[in-house]
Amino acid sequence: MRLFTKGILLTVSLVFVSCNIYTFTGGNTGDAKTIQVDYFYNNAAIVEPSLSQQFTQDLQDLFIRQTNLSLVSDSGDLQFEGEVIKYSISPTSSQADQTAAQSRLTISVKVRFFNNLVPEDNFEKSFSFFFDFDAQDNVSDVQEDAYKTIFERITQDIFNASVAKW
Repeated sequence: MRLFTKGILLTVSLVFVSCNIYTFTGGNTGDAKTIQVDYFYNNAAIVEPSLSQQFTQDLQDLFIRQTNLSLVSDSGDLQFEGEVIKYSISPTSSQADQTAAQSRLTISVKVRFFNNLVPEDNFEKSFSFFFDFDAQDNVSDVQEDAYKTIFERITQDIFNASVAKW
C-alpha cells in the first residue's frame, strides 16, 4: 500500500511540473511559455563596466534554471526591464583609531515586470543587497565574490516577487 501511495504522489507531482502548473523551486508561471529579460543599464552614480551585462545574464540564467520558460528577445509572456540605480561603497564599522574596519558595497536595481498574460501581476519595484569586505581590500579584489553574493540575492528576490509571489 505504501508503494502505491508513493507512486500516486510521484505521478501527481510530475503532472503538475510537466503542465507548468508549479515548479519545485516555488515558481508559478501559469500559462506563460516565454520570458524576455531586457538589458539592465547602469544608471548609478558610479558606473562599473561589467555590472550591467553580468546582472542581466544572471537574471536570465536564474529563470532558465528554475522554470520551463524559453528565453526570447521580443514579445515575451513575462518581461523584465530596468536599470541599476545604485552602486555605492561606504564604511560600515570603525576601529579604535577612527579608520574603517569594513566597507560595504551596495547595489540596487529598479525592475519593471510585465506579465502580458495576467496584467494585474505587473509591478515596478527596487531590489537591493550588499556585500561587506575588509576596508583594507580594494573593491576590485572582492568584486567577483561581491557580485555573486549580491546578484544571487537580488535575482532570487525578483524571482520570488514575480512568479513565486512571496
